[in-house]
Amino acid sequence: MGLLKPGINEVIATTEFNAAPMGIILREGVARMVVFSGSHTANNIEKNGWLVANFVYDSVLYVTTAFEDISHNAFLEETVNGRKMQRLKDTDAWAAFTTTVDKKTTEALIVTLTLEKEIIEEVSLHPVNRGFNSIIDTTIHATRYKMNHDPELMKQIDYHAGIVRKCGGKRELEALELLLRYIS
Repeated sequence: MGLLKPGINEVIATTEFNAAPMGIILREGVARMVVFSGSHTANNIEKNGWLVANFVYDSVLYVTTAFEDISHNAFLEETVNGRKMQRLKDTDAWAAFTTTVDKKTTEALIVTLTLEKEIIEEVSLHPVNRGFNSIIDTTIHATRYKMNHDPELMKQIDYHAGIVRKCGGKRELEALELLLRYIS
């Protein structure tokens, strides 16, 4: 797979007019996801059988899509192998997948992704930014913290918030401020 690299690839996944940060696991050439049961993403995967991975370098968008729905105006419709799919308008690259639910539990769906099409929309260099990376980690912890208010998760959020404050740029600091409002 061209855009995905081995390990967990953090993307903003889109399904039918829905966007959410997700990790796509690529191991031994097979792409999979673990999706929370009952989420918009899980429901749309089961209903429609597709997902688009959007490769985006916007920390505010990661935070926003983790906690709320975005406007339909943020999406573009693409026809991939005869199937209408939505992707984000402002994305560096995207990859369209058909989905197969391998396992369903009360907590999660285990989904295998089959690549149908991938496009690089804009070539831009994104140097490693620990502030951006910590926004991704903080967002993951914050979505779980919002569900159970585990003090250990709050410790992780505080740790990564410190890195964002030290290493992040204006957009990462804006994302952190937004994230802290969502969990307060």
